[in-house]
Order: sequence, then structure tokens, then C-alpha cells
Amino acid sequence: MNKYITEMIGTFFLVSGAMLGGAMGASLALMVMIYAGGHVSGAHYNPAVTLSVWMRGKIEMKDAVMYWIFQFVAAVIAALVVMYVFNNEGSGACKEAEGWATKAILAEMLGTFALAYVVLNVATAKATSGNSFYGLAIGGTVLAMATALGGFSGGAFNPAVAIGLGVQKSFCWDHIWVYFVGPLGGGALAAIVFSFINPDDK
Repeated sequence: MNKYITEMIGTFFLVSGAMLGGAMGASLALMVMIYAGGHVSGAHYNPAVTLSVWMRGKIEMKDAVMYWIFQFVAAVIAALVVMYVFNNEGSGACKEAEGWATKAILAEMLGTFALAYVVLNVATAKATSGNSFYGLAIGGTVLAMATALGGFSGGAFNPAVAIGLGVQKSFCWDHIWVYFVGPLGGGALAAIVFSFINPDDK
């Protein structure tokens, strides 16, 4: 249970940071929560990262499912706290620009691929075992991807963050599917690429 609670705490602060502090808030919150909880749960705080780590063989399916449940619950709680304690609520408006969904899916896929690829290399690879830079590397990846690609999709790179932003009405519910297709696709692709590049790292 300790690792599930750790995932909930980390995801709560990541989602809260995204809502209240944008890309910088999310990145810094993710970085410090990785250092805080990495030794307990692996500090995924992201269903797409959990998928990637599961495909890598570093987590069992039963734990992956529990991680997803606690991550999504934490995202909803974060949204409610931000809305009703800090009085911060979005408009819920939907972007209807032609071709938006295609660009957004690609942006979310690329951003999440980079994030999960970095996670797998700095937090699960034998060659980088025991390193002290993984939190900074992962948080920095989120900031870099949000800066480069956030203008196309909102820069969630995380289905839990998207659910939280949907509840808080910064994201449009009609488009929430984009933030599942893109990130989960990116996370899965990262696991496949990592395994191809590191065939002996089982």
C-alpha cells in the first residue's frame, strides 16, 4: 500500500503544480516528488510512464492497475482542491481549429515518448542504477517538452494530468481522449525503442 499512497501524493502535487504553476510548476513539482518517492514506488505519477515501465518488465500488472487507480484519484482530488480551496477554475472552452486533434495527438505522443524514454534510461537501466540526477533529468524533460510542444496540445503528456485539468475545466472534456491516445502511444513506443536499443538490459 505504501507505494500506491506514494503515487497518489506525487500525482497530487504534479497535477496541482500544473494547474497553479503551468509548465514550470508541473516540472518542479515532478522533480521534487521523484526525489521524495522514487525509492518507494519508482515515482511514475503518470499512467503513460506506468505503462512504459510495465512493458519494460519492471512492474507487475496488478501493481500497474493500482498505480493507475491511485494516479487518477489523486488527479481528481487535486482538481477539487484547486477549484474549491484556491478558487482557480478554467472555462472549459474547446478549441475547434481545423486539424487541432491530429497536431495535439502528435505533440502529446512526442512529448510523452521523450519523457518515458528518459525515465526508462535514468531510472530503470542497469548502467544508470543508483544515480542522483534522475529527478532533475525527468523534470527537465517535462519542462523542455512543455515549452516546445505545449502550444499545440496544452502539454499534459500524462492522462492523469489531463483528467485533473478536465475536472478543473482548463481542458475541454470533448478532447480528453487526445490525452489518452497520445501519451499512452508515446509511452508504449518508448518502451519498445528502449528494449530495441538495450536488448541485454532485461
